[in-house]
Amino acid sequence: MTTTQQRVLIVDDEPPARRHLKGILASDREAVVVGECGNGRDAVGAIEELKPDVVLLDIHMPELNGFDVIAAVGVEQMPSVIFVTAYDEYALRAFDVRALDYVLKPVERERLLSALQRARSYRSDVVQQAATAEQLRELIREVHEKKPAPSRLAVKVDGKHIFVPTDSIDWVQAVDDYVRIHIGHSSYLVRGTLNSFQEQLPAQFLRVHRSAIVNTDKLREASATPQGDYLLTLNDGRRMHSGRSYRGAVTDFLRSFLLNDR
Repeated sequence: MTTTQQRVLIVDDEPPARRHLKGILASDREAVVVGECGNGRDAVGAIEELKPDVVLLDIHMPELNGFDVIAAVGVEQMPSVIFVTAYDEYALRAFDVRALDYVLKPVERERLLSALQRARSYRSDVVQQAATAEQLRELIREVHEKKPAPSRLAVKVDGKHIFVPTDSIDWVQAVDDYVRIHIGHSSYLVRGTLNSFQEQLPAQFLRVHRSAIVNTDKLREASATPQGDYLLTLNDGRRMHSGRSYRGAVTDFLRSFLLNDR
């Protein structure tokens, strides 16, 4: 591999789709595949470890989707993104910009190679990179704003359904095959995964750790640590550290909050 080659990470939950993309990339002498992931969670770790130049990123994946991957890594730390998607209303509308690109499935060779060439032109363009980061930030914000914001959730406890106001939830914790919902001095333990529960929560809930989601309206302070994560303090005094894979999401939240609070 030469130093000028474009390092590409492939992220798609369908093995045939990944094989197809690798087959196309094999014909591009300027590109090299440095890794592939079958889900968003693995993608976050691979991006941080491999530091690719470009990520071919599927949008619809289990657990973390493409937008969640960007939020977890952090917009500023995210490499160039080429979304690979069937049809997505967010993508097709948001990608009507020069700094982002998308490729529709089934992926055509010339279309993908053209997108990769376009990404190469950004590598030495600092102004364009800044524009890319801002457009990604807008895209993530738009996706989150489109999410329905229920005022309460029904959780099944001891054979009955309890309606919990979402704004009363302090944080949510993963406990093996269960989720514990913390509300003040009380908590409810319900069967399920943190990923599935997160999909039901409105936009002010932020994943800060693989086992924790916090209601940012209940966040009192956040301070960076020498280890590169954040120490988060809730209004009730509870403290927790952000996970390594989610420090980018916390950084983006804090930056966005400070900008909006000017």
